[in-house]
Amino acid sequence: MELKHDIFGLVAEFKTPEALIHAAEHVRDAGYKKADAYAPFPVHGLTEAMGFPKTRVPLIVLCGGIIGGLSGFFMQYYANSLSYPLIIAGRPMYSWPNFIPISYECTILFAAFSACFGMLALNGLPQPYHPLFNVPNFQFASKDRYFICIEKVDPKFNLEETRVFLEGLESVEVLEVPA
Repeated sequence: MELKHDIFGLVAEFKTPEALIHAAEHVRDAGYKKADAYAPFPVHGLTEAMGFPKTRVPLIVLCGGIIGGLSGFFMQYYANSLSYPLIIAGRPMYSWPNFIPISYECTILFAAFSACFGMLALNGLPQPYHPLFNVPNFQFASKDRYFICIEKVDPKFNLEETRVFLEGLESVEVLEVPA
């Protein structure tokens, strides 16, 4: 369908979190894939209602932790055994039990940083501008309103059919989001 003007999608406003979850389930069941929900606080069950896939953050944290632990261990091995070897009281230069505390701390450090940066990257943050910021009531998304936006790039998106669908979900208002 050819649009008269360029839009990002349609956004529907809801008054309660229960109405948002109900609408999210209908959006998922209708087959929309490029949709997102916005709420002023975490709404239990919204992720499942929207049908979002599992996040990859735990895998990123695991990889960061493994890299951190190995980095800490080999840093000490290199420093104590290869770069500056000292024989003290006949002890071996490579004494792995002494390397455990620093390796553990490097594991925690790298895992924490990978969790933080992995979450930011997967969420597409920082995002100083989004087309939804132009919707008049969207400023209340951080206060007391709940929104679902279906993007125009969704294969199932049709301006009129999607508008009728969102209005049928007992929304307060359905607005076009300018691109």
